[in-house]
Amino acid sequence: MKRREFFSSLSQAFKKEEKDMEVYPPYFKDKTDFEKCKSCDDKRCKDICEERIIFIVDGKPVLDFSKSGCTFCDECALACGDVLKVEHKRRLPALEIDMIECLAWHSTICSSCKDVCLDEAIEFLGLFKPQINDRCTGCGFCVGVCPTNALKYKEIG
Repeated sequence: MKRREFFSSLSQAFKKEEKDMEVYPPYFKDKTDFEKCKSCDDKRCKDICEERIIFIVDGKPVLDFSKSGCTFCDECALACGDVLKVEHKRRLPALEIDMIECLAWHSTICSSCKDVCLDEAIEFLGLFKPQINDRCTGCGFCVGVCPTNALKYKEIG
């Protein structure tokens, strides 16, 4: 068992069951528009995604950041053209670090989230206490590499 898998299994053992916030591709005007997706037979948005992070949940495209993140490449929007449109491109919801789950907040050297962040949106006070700054696009690349699943999307509004 790798170190990351070990810490992740510990975290999961003590974690209460809670449903993660559903995150949709960043090209929609209104969440209610995703009801139209239920009648789509093609699901081209899922198939075209190079990062393979789009999954269909209850007939709607939902992003899963466990293996990768969103590059904002526009391909899913170009493939859809109905609900997902390039002109509606936006940032994904903001991320936050759960200080109770985060190894670095407990004086363990870990910078997995910072290492993969291309936007330099995660800053540390010395070796510890990571914080997310306003450069965060919500791309999610940091989510899957966190050994304790300490990065979560914030509900908006």
